[in-house]
Amino acid sequence: MSEFMTVGPANAVSDGDMKAFDVGELKVAVANVAGTLYAFGDICTHRQCPLHKGELEDTRVTCPCHGSQFDVTSGAVLSGPAEEPVGSYPIRVEDNAIQIEV
Repeated sequence: MSEFMTVGPANAVSDGDMKAFDVGELKVAVANVAGTLYAFGDICTHRQCPLHKGELEDTRVTCPCHGSQFDVTSGAVLSGPAEEPVGSYPIRVEDNAIQIEV
């Protein structure tokens, strides 16, 4: 059964930035792309590096360790060496808080 969990205040992630949150046992990154928030798995599927420490360009995040690239809107691998996508999570802002469905 899924539910929305509050992870932080609505202004926690600035435009063009990313931030990591612990959601239960999950490590989830939130990216702000031109005012739209996206939630995705923070751990690269190649060597388990934190994606929120990488570079965000439009909707593409580049892993800081080995350069794998993922689409923050879907978690899809855009460029290896990673072969497996990261998770993608529904996200909303409600009562001035970022909430992620898990």
